[in-house]
Amino acid sequence: MTGTQVTVILPAKDAGPFIGTTLATLARQFDDPDALKLVAIDDGSTDDTGERMREAASRFGSAELLRNETPVGLASARNQGLAHVDGDLYCFVDGDDWMAPGRLAALAEIMHALDCDFVRTDHVTVTEGRRQLVRAPHPWRGTVCAPRDAILPDDDTTMVDYPYAWAGMFHRRLIDEGLAAFPEGLFTAEDRPWIWRLHLTATSFAVVDAPALLYRRGVTTSLTQIADRRQLDFLPAFAQTLDVVAADEHADLYMPKAVWTTLAVCAHHLRRSRAMTPALRTDLRRGVRDLIAAVPAEYVDDALRRMSEPRRRMLARFTRGTR
Repeated sequence: MTGTQVTVILPAKDAGPFIGTTLATLARQFDDPDALKLVAIDDGSTDDTGERMREAASRFGSAELLRNETPVGLASARNQGLAHVDGDLYCFVDGDDWMAPGRLAALAEIMHALDCDFVRTDHVTVTEGRRQLVRAPHPWRGTVCAPRDAILPDDDTTMVDYPYAWAGMFHRRLIDEGLAAFPEGLFTAEDRPWIWRLHLTATSFAVVDAPALLYRRGVTTSLTQIADRRQLDFLPAFAQTLDVVAADEHADLYMPKAVWTTLAVCAHHLRRSRAMTPALRTDLRRGVRDLIAAVPAEYVDDALRRMSEPRRRMLARFTRGTR
């Protein structure tokens, strides 16, 4: 097979200390360098991220480098990359992560064999040198399934709770069918409405085994480590998730899970709010109240009944007005 087999979309901002490793491992994915196209997006970096991307471009048979003078966020940067996909297959990687040699070649072979819309894989977290395997929460490996069959049960962790865009590979028909894009402008939680839309709307997927993708945790520049206003993007992200579910013909079946997850994430951010400024904490609380108020009370009550006592106490002041 000649020409591009996989397009890799690599958005990064201020990833200078790590992106060299990311790019080096991408260059070891195929024996034929023409099989991989790199689409690298420098999202307003103030360090040498863009320069490192330019230096690495010659290692790939095809590379396109995009630059945003002002950061647009991970969701919009990924969408920019989608417009430059060549070939049938594409995937994502972040600028502080890396992958084992041959991962993409193995996934491309699996995608061609299974002929499904997308595949998902396990990943390995790396925290201060310690590695831990995180398994995709699906009981069947290498079996093509309907994506919506992997949403429930609502009282267990399932594939919509595993939203990581970089943990898999996708067929370009998802782009053609309007299912690939992320919500524009979101800096965090952009993958929540995205993963729900995929599982409710795509036709086929599989969870498969493949060489590892390694995900760095605890990176100081990561938004998961920074308590600023961008963290509040989880509020519109989950509002969009609930809208996606509400529009489905079987919304009553899936809404209990979507609401439970929404409340659980709200509780998580409320617990972390001590690290926020008073003004940001006020905006968080107002946003949580408004988000919950938009959910039918019966779903809120059902979710609260199934939550732990600490979470119920955390959310009590925000849910009294819904019942």
